[in-house]
Amino acid sequence: MRRGSLRLRLLLAGIIAVVLAMAGTAAALTLLFERHVERRVVAQLAATLDQLAAGIDRGADGLLAIPSPPADTRLAQPYSGYYWQVDAEGQILRSRSLWDEAIPLGPRPAAGVLASYRTDGFPAGEHLVVERVVTLPDRLGGSEARIAVALDRAEIDAATAAFRGDLLPYLLVLAVFLLAASFLQTTVGLRPLAAVQARLGRIKSGDLLRLGKGYPDEVQPLVDEVDALLDASDLAVRRARTRAADLAHSLKTPLQLLAGEIERLAKRGDTVTAEHVSVVWSTIGAAVDRELARAIAAPTTRRQRASVAEAVDRVLRVIRRTPAGDRLAIATDIAPDVEAAIELETLVEALGNIVENAVRHARSSIGIAAAIVDREALIVTRDDGDGIAEERLPDLVRRGVRMDEAGPGHGLGLAIVADIAGDNGGSVGFRNLAPGFEVTLRLPAAADRGQPVPA
Repeated sequence: MRRGSLRLRLLLAGIIAVVLAMAGTAAALTLLFERHVERRVVAQLAATLDQLAAGIDRGADGLLAIPSPPADTRLAQPYSGYYWQVDAEGQILRSRSLWDEAIPLGPRPAAGVLASYRTDGFPAGEHLVVERVVTLPDRLGGSEARIAVALDRAEIDAATAAFRGDLLPYLLVLAVFLLAASFLQTTVGLRPLAAVQARLGRIKSGDLLRLGKGYPDEVQPLVDEVDALLDASDLAVRRARTRAADLAHSLKTPLQLLAGEIERLAKRGDTVTAEHVSVVWSTIGAAVDRELARAIAAPTTRRQRASVAEAVDRVLRVIRRTPAGDRLAIATDIAPDVEAAIELETLVEALGNIVENAVRHARSSIGIAAAIVDREALIVTRDDGDGIAEERLPDLVRRGVRMDEAGPGHGLGLAIVADIAGDNGGSVGFRNLAPGFEVTLRLPAAADRGQPVPA
């Protein structure tokens, strides 16, 4: 895919969206898990706090004590990360794990209210603290006791990290599925555009006239505009052809009269004037032929499917009405199913120039054969003339260059053929025979309906 590819842009956008979504999902689920664990820890600490509150009593010395503290072994291990503390009647009772430290308490909560908060600085790291102020029973003096239980948040963080590690493989699997879905969505979404591209190719080859209907609502307006543009283009081409044909026909008669005047001037011996007028006649005639050929060969979106046999028949009907038709033996070998991806009128124009050139130089015969070879329509025209020098073969397609200065013509025929072939995806080639001369016109074969269009 190229850098400017719409598919590439959509896939990149999908990848970025999936990555951001997965990152956001991981962060949200991790935060949700952390808060859930924290709530569970707070509930456990609150249970320990209640156990401490219920276990407060007076010892033999009359001081407050907790004869049966919670039995968690961490509470007996110094700086284990799990601590409790009771502050009542000016004395502080603490777990062995707290050693000689004190839990840094926050603002004193209201009596009976369970408060939870975070604190740090003892002995190291951040801790989660649960605290409640309780009123001791009358037998213990009825004073208030501030009870706090703390847990090192490292345990919560470790659980959260473990959860994140367990979550990652599932998120990766989900990301793969989402990326596959994004690729599928892009492929399905761009399929109408691929259909438009394919149909445009078939329009170019002449197998279709217009893109038509049946596209999604977002694509159909574009298709309608393209079809409207093709309609306008066809209309402009038809008008241009009509104007060119009208102009050519309107000039043909004056040019014929001018040719007659040139002959009369030459017969009267006024060769200088005849030559000057002949130059003017040749220039005007060449311009008319050139513009008429351009108009005929102008691209159009009409169905380009021309029968080679029909085009050759139209050309030969004209040739047989000329004196050369009686002088030459004309042979053809063309199957009726040989079709080229070109307009019939354009093919007739190209073959007319080729056959006219062959007729002009042939001694006694010409032959025309056509066949489909490797998705190409090959049209071969041979004559039994003298041919031309090998070094002059490239000059055949140069405008205004004539191989034979005797006789009519403007040196445009084979150049026009080369233009027509190039405009329609083909080519024209020349070679000398022994004896004779051969012209091969190659054009894309017309695609069958429903078959791929030749590239």
